[in-house]
Amino acid sequence: MKRPFAPRYLVAPILECARWCLWVVPVGGLAGSASAFFLRSLDWVTATRLQLPWLLWLLPVSGFITGWIYHRIGRKAEGGTPLIFEQIHKPGGGIPARLAPLVLLGTLATHLCGGSAGREGTAVQMGGSIASAFGRFFSIDAATLRVVLMAGVAAGFGSVFGTPVAGAVFALEVVMKEHVQYRMLWPLLLASMIGDATCSAWGIHHTTFHLTISSDATAADLLSPLLLIKVVVTAVIFGWVSRSFTVLSHRLQDTFKHLIAYAPLRPVLGGVLVITLVYLVGTRDYLGLGVSSSEPSAITLLSAFHLGGVTSWSWALKLLFTVITLASGFKGGEVTPLFFIGATLGHTLALILGAPIDLFAGLGLIAVFSGATKTPLACTLMGLELFGAHYAVYFALACFVAQRCSGAATIYVSSAKHQG
Repeated sequence: MKRPFAPRYLVAPILECARWCLWVVPVGGLAGSASAFFLRSLDWVTATRLQLPWLLWLLPVSGFITGWIYHRIGRKAEGGTPLIFEQIHKPGGGIPARLAPLVLLGTLATHLCGGSAGREGTAVQMGGSIASAFGRFFSIDAATLRVVLMAGVAAGFGSVFGTPVAGAVFALEVVMKEHVQYRMLWPLLLASMIGDATCSAWGIHHTTFHLTISSDATAADLLSPLLLIKVVVTAVIFGWVSRSFTVLSHRLQDTFKHLIAYAPLRPVLGGVLVITLVYLVGTRDYLGLGVSSSEPSAITLLSAFHLGGVTSWSWALKLLFTVITLASGFKGGEVTPLFFIGATLGHTLALILGAPIDLFAGLGLIAVFSGATKTPLACTLMGLELFGAHYAVYFALACFVAQRCSGAATIYVSSAKHQG
């Protein structure tokens, strides 16, 4: 009697692995390519805005055009990132293919004219739209489509930030919340890794961060009871700021809808308010992504990691600029502005508490994001991928405490609704 080629308990996992590779590898590659094109385009429009300062005056016009296009042909695409989550929870209505080009063009228009927005929302929506189109083309069943959509989210997030592990866990954690099914993790991780590798293969380089660590220090050497207490104190504040950002965003969005019935006119008012704020505060440092700048004295995300790189209220001003931009209807994500808010707040709190500035800027970067999205595990892993493992205990402590202190509100409304 012939012996089987492989034990039975290995056959099923191998077949399942091959099946998921068939679905998620192409989605990861396509999402990574889309992110590469988006990031390259974003660099170009940001450089153009810095060279042509007068483009700021076109922000209300840009907002109206984007709003009008969404109003006329967007239809379901107006749902944005929450629409992706809705389809993951209850597949059926589908995600329109036009979502990807609309959000891409809308986000680029926002950044070209100086709106304060991020990039994660665009990458996630493009990844979800690509995954949905892929599922429709191959008539994938609902259960498989659910995972493929999450793979698109993971690949979009992982590739746009260069954090594939965090991208996979983010897609799982933000959708499933307390009902996380870890058996779904490995296809999401595969998609996120493929997306990140593809994005890098197109020549995209992500922002790098460095925390000051002695060359001979171990993770245990860096633990200090006093520093742990300071981390907890700041994490509580990070959580409060996360909640403030989320609640203010939702309330201001409702206010814009109440004041202006015709949707394309809402970003016109938002654009006027952003321009007014620029001249009230006397700086343009809070426009756009805010990751870096050609001006050495500019307040940026990267400058928050150095002494004297920000002012005491930089975090509050970036919060205000971003909330007005996004609540009024401009397109873009919340995450990079949340990074800016968290890092500059961490810098300020470090000065008050006598703590390491670069470490607390890094803690703020991931912890404010954790509180706003309710994804503490993904944010902890993001800290490891961005900053290294030496401060892993502090990363986890800050992210989980901030999440617990940020209330129930989340920037992803539909995700919260389905979990509620």
